[in-house]
Amino acid sequence: MIEIVVRRAGADPHMNAGLRLAIENARADNMPRENIERAIKKGSGDLKGAEQMQEVTYEGFAPGGVALLIETLTDNKNRTNQTVRGVMQEYGGNLGAMGSTSFLFETKGMMTVKKKGIPETDELEIIDAGAQDIQEIESGFLVYTMPNELAAVRKKLGGIGFKVESAELTQIPKNLVEVSDAATAKKILDLMEALENEDDISSVAANFDIPENLVS
Repeated sequence: MIEIVVRRAGADPHMNAGLRLAIENARADNMPRENIERAIKKGSGDLKGAEQMQEVTYEGFAPGGVALLIETLTDNKNRTNQTVRGVMQEYGGNLGAMGSTSFLFETKGMMTVKKKGIPETDELEIIDAGAQDIQEIESGFLVYTMPNELAAVRKKLGGIGFKVESAELTQIPKNLVEVSDAATAKKILDLMEALENEDDISSVAANFDIPENLVS
């Protein structure tokens, strides 16, 4: 991801908010400094002879008409294409044409934030920091922002004592497809798991709504 954002907007993290975010995430994952610097050089073309990573997005459908948006990072498009097609065929999915599902999703900034104190007070502080939406989870909150405000809101939250465990840009479905059949639900979840287990696939967004009691 560092390579990709460098190619998009340059190798200066002061001028490239996406690069700042990617570096922060890499540091949070304990990536060595030399690996980060190498990725920046690869993205800028300063590392001659290195394999270039590229983003490829696939659109398609899971069983039950559930829309999928599959994002990949790869140094070999042919390999990744075969992998995605193979998994989709094996688990009952279908690839669609470009534009067949992307309009059903919108890009948002998303952070996982630890609780600091009383949940209600935490939520007010998070909203004041610029969050668009908040969802309480067991360990804290999922915090959503406008894509171009993710880094700024993350910085504000850190400045008022919140621990941000992860931050990324993600695809959020505009509407959900309710799944009421247990067999279909299992097929969807099996396909999602198989896709997410592939090394070339960086994220999979889907617009299903499966009740917990349907798969428990």
